[in-house]
Amino acid sequence: MSNDFKSWRKSEDNIWSCALHGRILSLRQDATHLYYRALFPNALTAPPTPPSSAPPSADGTALEVDDTKELVYHYLNLGPNLTELYELWSSADRNFEKKAPKFAGVRILRQDAWEALVGFICSSNNNIIRISQMMEKLCVHYGPLIGYIDTRPYYDMPSPARLTGPKVEGHLRELGFGYRAKYLHQTATMITQQDTRWLDSLRNPESPTLGHAKCSAGGMLPGGRAGYREAHEQLLALQGVGPKVADCVCLMGLGWEEAVPVDTHVWQIAQRDYNFGKGKHRSLTKATYDAVGDHFRTLWGKEAGWAHSVLFTADLRAFSERLSSKIEIKAEIKDEDAAGVVSKSVTNIKIKEEDGFSASSETIAKVKLPPSTSVKREFIEESNPAISEGYTDRGKRRRQKTSVGRPKG
Repeated sequence: MSNDFKSWRKSEDNIWSCALHGRILSLRQDATHLYYRALFPNALTAPPTPPSSAPPSADGTALEVDDTKELVYHYLNLGPNLTELYELWSSADRNFEKKAPKFAGVRILRQDAWEALVGFICSSNNNIIRISQMMEKLCVHYGPLIGYIDTRPYYDMPSPARLTGPKVEGHLRELGFGYRAKYLHQTATMITQQDTRWLDSLRNPESPTLGHAKCSAGGMLPGGRAGYREAHEQLLALQGVGPKVADCVCLMGLGWEEAVPVDTHVWQIAQRDYNFGKGKHRSLTKATYDAVGDHFRTLWGKEAGWAHSVLFTADLRAFSERLSSKIEIKAEIKDEDAAGVVSKSVTNIKIKEEDGFSASSETIAKVKLPPSTSVKREFIEESNPAISEGYTDRGKRRRQKTSVGRPKG
């Protein structure tokens, strides 16, 4: 996955947890499945206060209807078939074909637009560790308390209105935000002066918020679809938002996958692998910035920003050693009746429910199994008093009452 500045916390048993859309979401993964569980706040002690651009399902009705399965599928962007996308991008670009297969599984998260905007304003002249620390401080000091796992509190993102107070900028400076404190305060103020759905009005209609239907975003042009160009232009009016930050928000918060953020690292890739850095594109000017994006959009189409993120990941020093070895993902399923072993890789993402747990599985290629073979994925039921999901005997989900008050002692 890519583009998440959230403070995901890892437990000793390899469960990752964070506050997301009015709940504490916990994830763990084995060789074949991704498991999730959710803890919702007690309505009397910590009502969920989602960001302004959160979907309607994240309001008070979340206590009646648990949409966590849909949220996991949506947030992790599990719908698109990565095999088909990688094949498409590789057929158009030999450089991608050479490097990207070693980095299978890179997806662009479908973040909340406000959260993405805040995160990328904080990213200016910064590193991932410090950005994550800033996001954590914002949540702790201004966001709603969702609940606890053991004794550790989890806070959700504050709404823009929470950052508009007269003392916010000074307080953020005290917390170590530096000049970004002014940008966050001013941008939050500008957004609260707009219609409450202003940010989401800039969203790609083909990548709507959770619970909304898709509709066409129009035809692709060399500079991107008209809606993307409009969103990019409007974001530039906000404090602390330049072309790169606007493209990051378009790509990772608004669903415009043709957006190509060009930072110094991407500029180095463009010079080394795509013949930029010569003639009129000798330096990274505004015209060159646009030319790099247009070149990648010509290569990879309306998912150019996604494809460029795969190359960005492949080029990072932390992952460079992986380029020297081929990585294959294969799940083997033993067929006792047929006395053989069938290799099955995965083509699409499926969400599967079992008693007490839910899982998503991802495969990479279709395999025809013998007619008598039935493949059943099972997983061990675990208990965690702090994170739970309830089911009725007939399989219909119901909410368990779970206390999320402050820990005793």
